[in-house]
Amino acid sequence: MPRATLSELAKAVIFVLDERGNPEYPIPVFFNPTEYNVDTSTNYSEQALLGMDSPLVQFVSGETETLSMQLFVDSYELGTDVRIVYTNHIDRLLKVDGKRHAPPQCTFVWGSLVFKSVLVSANKRFTMFLPGGFPVRAEIDVTFRRYQTPTEQLVRVKRESADKTTVRSVEAGETLTSIAAAEYGDPETWRPIAEANGIDDPRTLEPGRELVIPPLED
Repeated sequence: MPRATLSELAKAVIFVLDERGNPEYPIPVFFNPTEYNVDTSTNYSEQALLGMDSPLVQFVSGETETLSMQLFVDSYELGTDVRIVYTNHIDRLLKVDGKRHAPPQCTFVWGSLVFKSVLVSANKRFTMFLPGGFPVRAEIDVTFRRYQTPTEQLVRVKRESADKTTVRSVEAGETLTSIAAAEYGDPETWRPIAEANGIDDPRTLEPGRELVIPPLED
């Protein structure tokens, strides 16, 4: 079976999250990137010891994962400033939100890639201009750093332990009852999932959101 080309793949989208971690509004990606890079690192510190030839290497913290790519934007046919159409929306991901006193979190979704993160850099190059002087084409080098709450980090550590706590991404059309049926075998057991994720309205689930699935208590 032939592989899908880039033009046939589902469109990528950046979901801006609210304070509860729910998608608030999307920033569509005009053209899918031709590639993306995922970098993972672990932090260690070095401590010099008297009489030792080399320093003692000590583990500090776990993996830091970043996602980077180049986004291409063109508003020439619209005859509109590309900053208004797109790049200003990217810039808002780097600005402090007055409600949370920090830049907003977001989730980059492209097919099976679901990357909950914060945007840490956006390098913009404007490459085409209309006679009025405003830009209509831009290339944006973006870097996202994976974001996890302390609770999500603990769940990730425990996923291989006996409590069987898991994390899953919501697919289009799924509800809490259908997820409960898939995870627990009973659609009526959706309340533990709602409580674990701070969901007030079980009827609204946004695709791409990551849900903590706690074990059922005996």
